[in-house]
Amino acid sequence: MNSLLKNRAFLIITGSDLLQNLAIWIRNMAILYYIMDQTQGDPVAISLITVLEYAPIFVFSIIGGALADRWNPKRTMIIGDILSALSVVMIITILSSGYWEVLYAATLVSSIVSQFSQPSSVKIVRRNVRSENVQSAIAITQSSSSLFLILGPVVGTFIYTSMGIQTSMVVLLILFLASAVLLTFLPKDTAQRETDNSLLADIKEGWHYVTQSRSLKMLGLVFACVGLSAGLINPLTIFLVTERLGLEQTALQFLSGASGLGLLIGGVIAATVSSRLNQTKTLIVGLLCLAFTMLGEVLSTWLWLTMGLTFLSSISLAFINIIISSYMVSRIDEHLIGRVNGTITPLFMGMMLIGSSLSGVIMNQTSLIFVYVLSVAIMLVSMIPGLRVQFNDGETTVEGSKQAETEAALSN
Repeated sequence: MNSLLKNRAFLIITGSDLLQNLAIWIRNMAILYYIMDQTQGDPVAISLITVLEYAPIFVFSIIGGALADRWNPKRTMIIGDILSALSVVMIITILSSGYWEVLYAATLVSSIVSQFSQPSSVKIVRRNVRSENVQSAIAITQSSSSLFLILGPVVGTFIYTSMGIQTSMVVLLILFLASAVLLTFLPKDTAQRETDNSLLADIKEGWHYVTQSRSLKMLGLVFACVGLSAGLINPLTIFLVTERLGLEQTALQFLSGASGLGLLIGGVIAATVSSRLNQTKTLIVGLLCLAFTMLGEVLSTWLWLTMGLTFLSSISLAFINIIISSYMVSRIDEHLIGRVNGTITPLFMGMMLIGSSLSGVIMNQTSLIFVYVLSVAIMLVSMIPGLRVQFNDGETTVEGSKQAETEAALSN
């Protein structure tokens, strides 16, 4: 842990993540409140924000991952922040003319840029953090992100309600520029993969890498199951408050706070102990705990019990995220991190959106409890492929030595 706190590259990446997380929450809250004011709470207008946030993941994650593997990661992240800042300048200019719809562009641009910046950030961590510290590094990064689940809505709401949309956008601009400046202090990195392959050949190489690894295929199935399970219940959390607890919808903030606190504490605990745990057993126990706490949440009729179960659920989720993320960072060949990320991430997001689109329909035909039980069943099913993930062998690394053969085959 001490070595991480002395690692300049890690500290800069973490600082940049903090600035970007703060910017994202200020953006989210400002755009949400402003569009609600402009449209008198039109649900279609509000839902479009979510569409613009997640749709680019399908369109750009595979392409973004492949390009991130080709480009210099430091330069890619700096350019990403500058593009985000320029989009905010455009928004500030157009907002003064009364065209509030341009706010949707802020969400769209930010989501697109993240598909290039995120794998670049992972590559920098991989290059500059020792393998024995990877889990701690990821745990610290995820814990700092979890902190903004608690503080982000408060800060974003305060800035918008006290200073308005224009000031919110100016703060957003300053944060993106500050992140770009901070990233310039990263160690010089001239590494850039030279290749004669086409972009499509690079993408196929990433797919081949995943399909030839049993562990990555099993992780993909875990991602798909967890995404579908989470998607089924995420839109229905508000009904835990109104139907099961009999409270006003504003009480949802207590569950959100418990979730953020659980992710934060879970990340801190994982940073301390996860490297000493059996990775496969930790993943399975995490999935099992997550399933049973989800079941407890829907059966509970007491606020404090529901909050406690939500807290425990988030601790389990923190361990699951860190175990899987550590594997993705430390076990995958560096020059393929972006493409593997771009292959597996859409599985999670796609299944989550499928689950979200079905959850309301299923609940209308059955009940809230039935949807949660279905979600729990799918989460339990995810344990089956989870048991087949080999965290401690050399499978993925050995396969990485075959990349020259793979590249040659794909280029023919």
